[in-house]
Amino acid sequence: MRYSRVTFWGTIMRYLVRARVKPGRERDLLAAVEKQTLGQSSIAEGEYLRDMQEARVFPDQTTRWVETCYCPTPLQEERPYWEEYFDLTRVQDAHDRRKCRDENGTEPWACDRCDCTTRLKEKLERSGRSFLNCLREQVEAPAICKRRNGH
Repeated sequence: MRYSRVTFWGTIMRYLVRARVKPGRERDLLAAVEKQTLGQSSIAEGEYLRDMQEARVFPDQTTRWVETCYCPTPLQEERPYWEEYFDLTRVQDAHDRRKCRDENGTEPWACDRCDCTTRLKEKLERSGRSFLNCLREQVEAPAICKRRNGH
């Protein structure tokens, strides 16, 4: 039987999140990122800003990023903060369990600094467009961003 590291809340997980910015929330989301208030008061506060730095926008207008979560339910802590600005369209396990040092017991809490999602993050980085660049364009000149994303 395989055991996974269990935290105060639950199992440590990494998720590939797909979401769309809610119509009319672009300006507020950009302001929250720029003022560094996104996720404020959450235990995962700094994670939100890092996620937005790494997030990518794809031609189907979904924004994608890899999220580390310690809750028993995917994004239990983060969901209210994300849902203020995004419609979450899909949240899926992103672990490469063959390399997960936390899962195999070689390094407890390894998800904080592990490389089990490195290939996925690298693939995302080479795909789509920078979410924050596109968000800024949407706020400043919406037609330009839509043309660049194939619309």
